[in-house]
Amino acid sequence: MITGELKSQVDKIWDAFWTGGISNPLSVIEQFTYLLFIRRLDERQLLEEKKANTVGIPIQNVIFTPGQKELRWSSFKNKDPQGMFDVFTKPLVDEMTVFDHMKQVGDSAGVFAKYMSQATFIIATPRLLDQVVQLIDKINMNDRDTKGDLYEYMLSKIASAGTNGQFRTPRHIIKMMVDMTQPQKDDVICDPASGTAGFLVAAGEYFRDNHKDWFLDKSFRYHFNNEMFNGIEIDDTMIRIGAMNLQLHGIENPNLIKNDALSESAGDLRNKFSLILANPPFKGSLDYDAVENSILKTVKSKKTELLFLGLMLRMLKTGGRCAVIVPDGVLFGSSNAHKQIRKEIIENHKLDAVISMPSGVFKPYAGVSTAVLFFTKTGTGGTGSVWFYDMQADGYSLDDKRNKIKNNDIPDILARYHNLSNEANRARTNKSFLVPFDEIKNNDWDLSINSYKEIVYEEIVYATPNEIIKDIEILDQERNQALVNLKKMLG
Repeated sequence: MITGELKSQVDKIWDAFWTGGISNPLSVIEQFTYLLFIRRLDERQLLEEKKANTVGIPIQNVIFTPGQKELRWSSFKNKDPQGMFDVFTKPLVDEMTVFDHMKQVGDSAGVFAKYMSQATFIIATPRLLDQVVQLIDKINMNDRDTKGDLYEYMLSKIASAGTNGQFRTPRHIIKMMVDMTQPQKDDVICDPASGTAGFLVAAGEYFRDNHKDWFLDKSFRYHFNNEMFNGIEIDDTMIRIGAMNLQLHGIENPNLIKNDALSESAGDLRNKFSLILANPPFKGSLDYDAVENSILKTVKSKKTELLFLGLMLRMLKTGGRCAVIVPDGVLFGSSNAHKQIRKEIIENHKLDAVISMPSGVFKPYAGVSTAVLFFTKTGTGGTGSVWFYDMQADGYSLDDKRNKIKNNDIPDILARYHNLSNEANRARTNKSFLVPFDEIKNNDWDLSINSYKEIVYEEIVYATPNEIIKDIEILDQERNQALVNLKKMLG
């Protein structure tokens, strides 16, 4: 849980960047991430040195040579602002700057270092660099929870949507989706549009919150750190942010692929994952020749939200589960492609649930109405009755402020989803109910909850015109009498 002190420290860093001329939220987070990584490099080297001194052997994982002392956080943080700025901008040590060293450090520094080739240092003044370095240096980074909370709070300050319809998924919605899918010990998890890696981080936290004892198993720890978490992201900035987010949350070596998941160049990702958690881009369209051919066989469309559903079916192993956020149009769109993908999921696989979310969930980024689909890849059908839930509140106000409120359907959603046997007799007037396969099929594969929900109309009896006129006359008489009494009082 993030503390007020930590929030205050992050706020000061954020304000320093803005007053220093870096106002783009992603640029702020990216530069902050670089400095955080540079600090972590020095901390990792200090740990290696401590181990070597204790055991009496040479350092096994050298990040800084003896001649590169000035490139280390513990050294340059004590320099005056200009001197610090010089080691970042002038190749004074081994013909390298601090930033050059960060980009060239290689695999010894973890997965984040793999994605540094396009990194750019844009802090323009010694004063700003010194100010931010001193603020970051004061943050206690000794435990995983603090580091993770720090970064998540920094990411929460993104206040504008990204490109191509990408925006930050609310963390409580991600947690709901993870809690509903209940990741398992041997799962191989993927987000094909990973962004800041929020879904992967939440899945990792699920294990730490619910299965701490599993971490005593060496084979599970290896799987957790090296094989379980996979993400695909096309944007350089986002993949670096995602890599740092995962590492700060204690996931050492996630597999992050820098590519367009829908393209041929993404490689063969068929039948590889047992759980997909995602909020893919809603906007935009692609030419057919830019899309991997097997996806088009599942859904012939140029719309990214439909193509991603086809991609996920291809990526899942048989028996694999998927929880994915989609725009409402996917549920009831009348085009051949919309019907094709819905039929594919419902008839040839197993659609488990549809949660309709209120349109304010993604504010202030967007007011789009969305839903969450939960399905299992079978290849042989299996959809019986589909569970629908009409979420009306998510614990936050549905305006741009998104303040916490008491009304929250998420606990009810989780309780009911994990006890579907109790849902069989729920009336269609309730928030949740089951709809049989045949009814959905006969309704042209429509998945809009409004197509099945029954609305109870309350009869309201209004007064007749004559009664209303009579009431007005009585009020008029009372008003006139009050006026007479007031005049008498005034003499």
